[in-house]
Amino acid sequence: MHATHSMNALGISLAAVLAMASANAARGAAAAAPILHVRKSIVIDASVDTVWAAAKNFDSLNTWHPAVAKDTIVTGQNDRIGAVRLLTLKGGGTIQEQLLDFSDRGHRFRYSIVEGVLPVSNYTSTFLVRPAGPGKSAVTWSGTFQRKDTGPTPAAGADDKTAVTTIGGVYQGGLDNLKKIVESAAH
Repeated sequence: MHATHSMNALGISLAAVLAMASANAARGAAAAAPILHVRKSIVIDASVDTVWAAAKNFDSLNTWHPAVAKDTIVTGQNDRIGAVRLLTLKGGGTIQEQLLDFSDRGHRFRYSIVEGVLPVSNYTSTFLVRPAGPGKSAVTWSGTFQRKDTGPTPAAGADDKTAVTTIGGVYQGGLDNLKKIVESAAH
């Protein structure tokens, strides 16, 4: 009986060691991919309230981002923390994002990608509108993330450069189009 008890204890200890080794390996793979940052800003010739009204709704990215065909809330309520939106891209593919923070008064929201076609993981982003002088607004879209392939040797197209270039293009394309739409409506 004592031998069986020792074998069971050894089996449990071995299982615990293997579980810890597996967890450490997973952490090591994630640690191999650095945290990346992208920040894009643009000045728009319109008031903060005008720009915010055009861009604030979590379910309206398709109204100002040229790559988004459809933006639908699939869980929760629009502009409420926890809401999940499904973005259908014009070029194909989808992205699911969750609203993490929303401040109408602060003219900002923060969200994360739950799943999608972009070459990133562990992604969170902030969209902020602030004054930039009389009748002008500065819009900043920034994010932190890792590449999608967090292993030590990422596949082609899943590396840091691809992740940064893609997100930078998403932000700049959206900001440029938002500026065009808001300024055209003001004139």
